[in-house]
Amino acid sequence: MKICIKPFLTGIAIATTLTLVGCGDFLDVNDDPNNSLEAPAQGLVSSTTFETAQNMYRMGSVTSYYVQYLGSPNPATATDIQDPVSYDDQWSALYNVLTDLTDLEIMAEEEGATAYVGIAKILKALNLATLVDAWGDVPYSEAFFAETLNPSYDSQEALYEEIFTLLEDGLAALRAPNSTIVPGDEDFIYAGDLEKWERLGYFLRARYLNHFSSQPSYDPQAILAAVDSAFAGNDDDAQVGYYPEEQNPWGIVAEENAGLILGGWLSEQIVTHMNGETYGVFDPRIEAFTDTTDAGEYVGVRNGAGRGEAPAEGAFSVLTANTFYAQETSPILIATFAEQKFIEAEAALAAGQTSRAYQAYLDGIEAHMDKMGVDESAKQDYMSAPEVAVGEGGLTIDLIMKEKYVAMFLHPEAWVDARRYDYQYEGMELPLNLNPALGGEFIRRLAYPDSETQRNSGNVPDVELTDRLIWDAP
Repeated sequence: MKICIKPFLTGIAIATTLTLVGCGDFLDVNDDPNNSLEAPAQGLVSSTTFETAQNMYRMGSVTSYYVQYLGSPNPATATDIQDPVSYDDQWSALYNVLTDLTDLEIMAEEEGATAYVGIAKILKALNLATLVDAWGDVPYSEAFFAETLNPSYDSQEALYEEIFTLLEDGLAALRAPNSTIVPGDEDFIYAGDLEKWERLGYFLRARYLNHFSSQPSYDPQAILAAVDSAFAGNDDDAQVGYYPEEQNPWGIVAEENAGLILGGWLSEQIVTHMNGETYGVFDPRIEAFTDTTDAGEYVGVRNGAGRGEAPAEGAFSVLTANTFYAQETSPILIATFAEQKFIEAEAALAAGQTSRAYQAYLDGIEAHMDKMGVDESAKQDYMSAPEVAVGEGGLTIDLIMKEKYVAMFLHPEAWVDARRYDYQYEGMELPLNLNPALGGEFIRRLAYPDSETQRNSGNVPDVELTDRLIWDAP
């Protein structure tokens, strides 16, 4: 079996620790006493933890238009109006990480480095699920070896089975004693804290089980059981911080927008969701999302309409460098305690555990507000508002999804929620100038990229943008 370990080419200083290993037989590499497993494994842990966060941004930069967190300042922009777009860069980035994780997994298993095996499998499940939830059927079982130039596509059903198997096997590996080497600071997510990696594994199990909320197989008790072993608070959040040498990519968007390379404009949907117009209560987290306009208001752009006759600056709310998500060193959020609490609330409500559901709903709001740095008085004003503090008897799936929509700002998982929820957020409308091929429906999946339709056309499934994924079937 041939394995090629690629170097980590980011600007982060820790990348200097990487050892570059040429393509060759893995056993030959390890026969050389000057080439230990530790340096290549550390390099792959660095690259895959960092690039997993980058993939959350890369996918979020697409899906945030579909869920109307962002809107284009220009009318009828392809992503804004849900045209078929070839997202080759996102596709390739996900496969690059999956390839490196496959290398890491094989190397670590051969050497008994169970801690690295566990991390590789957990991250592999996460990146694979991100890929499947965007495109559906994708190459996997034949995808990572050069002998197969035109890999076949695995079914979504088989891929979801693989996701849960990876999580189960990853958790077992993390719990195994006497790993020959253990990670440290080269792990950009948890700095080698294996207990937190275990909690992430259980979190992801809950997340992906919850995707099937509209399906007969939905098992809320299994989700709640996973939640019980997952995150205990915001300190367990899976995230990657950034540095001046490697700036947060949303920060780059904010910086470029200030230089009139326009992007990062907030959609009218998220603005009215939070400024009191839709729900009658002002959500102070909007201050962590964006700034007011020159007129002192929060104003979003209607998806598909563009900014009209408004000037380029000052008339709309945009991502700015002093807000939570778009500071130079802001973290990219991969998985959060706040998200977990809304998963718990949804599953508990479905299981008839209304007290648990309501407490989880409140805990999710509070966790996200704490994450955003909302001051205590503003937090309590919001959480005690009658529109929010509805009591156990007043809790509905609509309220849970309303609050989760805010907590998932810019995250690609929000598009999974929107599709599961059939885009039924209060006030959400189809974009103006919508792609006519959608027939008046919201988009349900991405088009396969040109790299596949041109080079692997014999295996690419024939699908439409409105075809639902397995967990999205009505």
